[in-house]
Amino acid sequence: MSEAQYLSGRLLLAMPNMYDPNFERAVIAMCVHDENGALGIGVGHLRDDISFHGLLEQLDIEPGDAPDCPVHHGGPVETARGFVLHSADWGGEGTLLVNPFGALSGSVDVLRAIAAGRGPRHWLVALGYAGWASGQLEQEMSRPGWYAATGRAPILYDTPAEDRWNATWAAEGINPSMLAGDGGNA
Repeated sequence: MSEAQYLSGRLLLAMPNMYDPNFERAVIAMCVHDENGALGIGVGHLRDDISFHGLLEQLDIEPGDAPDCPVHHGGPVETARGFVLHSADWGGEGTLLVNPFGALSGSVDVLRAIAAGRGPRHWLVALGYAGWASGQLEQEMSRPGWYAATGRAPILYDTPAEDRWNATWAAEGINPSMLAGDGGNA
């Protein structure tokens, strides 16, 4: 895969009938993809065991005026580790710019800023991530299972999590009910 084909800033969609239950109807905001591997944050499924205010409480952060909202299942790796995908109008130590989504922060500083009312305008919180070793995602992309869609910030920040998979396909001009989950052999 050439440098131009790296998937940072794309929305990675699991094809229908993917055989890995960790990624059933997954929407992954790809944040890093280079010669060292790839890291993405799942934005298509919510956790039912914790809310944003619950997470803040666990970290001894007063929620202030921050809205309580769901926390996303970011992926199957390090499910206790938190990430915030957010608009680029906020940055802190270790914040990584991820165009066109904005940025990714993994420090507690962004949570404190959100709770204090001085954080990014748009944000979503996830626990865990999807990660691939060097060359692993390229190998997976060569087989049926994943589709790399154009990254669109409005789908991330303005579309409910449960609707992002269908909304991303629709934005690509594809009806997912017309897709086959398996590839053929000639």
